[in-house]
Amino acid sequence: MAAASSPRPAAPLRILTAVPVCDGHDSAVTTINIELARHGLEVIYLGYHQSASAIVRAAIQEDVNVVGLSSYNGGHIVFFKEVADQLKKSGNGDIPVFGGGGGTITQADARVMKRQGTDRIYFAGTPLDQMMGEIKRAYARAAKSNARFKGDRAIARAITIAEGTAFVGGVLRPDSNVAKQSNKSGHKTPPTRKKSFVVGVAGPGGAGKSTLIDELTSRFLRANPTGRIALLANDPSHPDSGGAILGDRVSAIYAQNDQVFFRSLATRGSLTGLSAAAPAAIDILEASGEFDLILVESVGVGQESDPFRIFGKGPKLVDATLFVLAPYYGGLIQLQKIALLNGADLVALNKCDHAMAHTAKAEIQARLNQNGKGQQLHPTTAAKHFDPGVDALFAAIAKLGDLPLSAGGEKACQMEVRS
Repeated sequence: MAAASSPRPAAPLRILTAVPVCDGHDSAVTTINIELARHGLEVIYLGYHQSASAIVRAAIQEDVNVVGLSSYNGGHIVFFKEVADQLKKSGNGDIPVFGGGGGTITQADARVMKRQGTDRIYFAGTPLDQMMGEIKRAYARAAKSNARFKGDRAIARAITIAEGTAFVGGVLRPDSNVAKQSNKSGHKTPPTRKKSFVVGVAGPGGAGKSTLIDELTSRFLRANPTGRIALLANDPSHPDSGGAILGDRVSAIYAQNDQVFFRSLATRGSLTGLSAAAPAAIDILEASGEFDLILVESVGVGQESDPFRIFGKGPKLVDATLFVLAPYYGGLIQLQKIALLNGADLVALNKCDHAMAHTAKAEIQARLNQNGKGQQLHPTTAAKHFDPGVDALFAAIAKLGDLPLSAGGEKACQMEVRS
């Protein structure tokens, strides 16, 4: 309503929402998420049944303005305190925590929770417009460099500053080269650093890119127990409000591992399939010297998109590209239209447990053969335990990127079970 017609800020407020452990549903927070996005906020949704440590890790890596918790099953006094305490203990006490719980949280509970570090509680019956207005007024703040930030928070703040630099007065700068701004973030490049292998992941919406990326993450963790992997997940901003629901962390089971850095990016008007800040975010992750592998997931792409510049329009953003399809792509003529199949280094047919998969394998491989580049199709079922197709795909990525594998790591990565 009013939010849609009001001027958009240069950097939308970012909020992490989650439902604590033992809460069995997310119907209430889903409603709130939609309302927050409708009012121009970027919502990073973590999902339900989340631990305090998972919420704190996500808040740090996403560099959010605030954490919002929805609790209906009791335990809120202890849980909210634990989240606030962990943020403070880790040096990130500047990230406030608020929440609500319908009729579960009483006024007396709220007074105790505020004394323990919760910023505010919303009760049943609070008008949504009132809630949205208060959240925007209370938690919007400019992202500035902070030398006290360390580790993942320093990397996260550098990316936040890069996001803001890509926009002036809420308007996208098409020529924005924000990589040079990363030195102003407070994040220092180490004297020696490992070389990161960067893989861009594209494909139509619904192909299962996020789940496949999570399974590849699990293989990396098994194969390289001392290395780190970074994930950049791009999701579209709403063209009306400028808000966004960034939900890829819901599928990121293995992002709860400290070896994983996960950052959600909203496109904020960019029409390339990536945030305008994505090139700088990649540079920042590479410059940190911490990551062996960086996976960059684009927004679901159509037939013409080239989010990673693989066809020579400017420098390539990634070292290799993975294009992911599902079996229900619409027929041979649709395959002929997809330009990225010409240039992809790796092609995966996901959801191969689908009835149409057998035909799809033959048609896609025939399409790849026409390219004359020796491209091999990788059939995968990312939602399946012990999927050998995902094992083979990870092995192909590791070979392309010359990724370091620990002794026995290649065998161990094939023993992963999706939990």
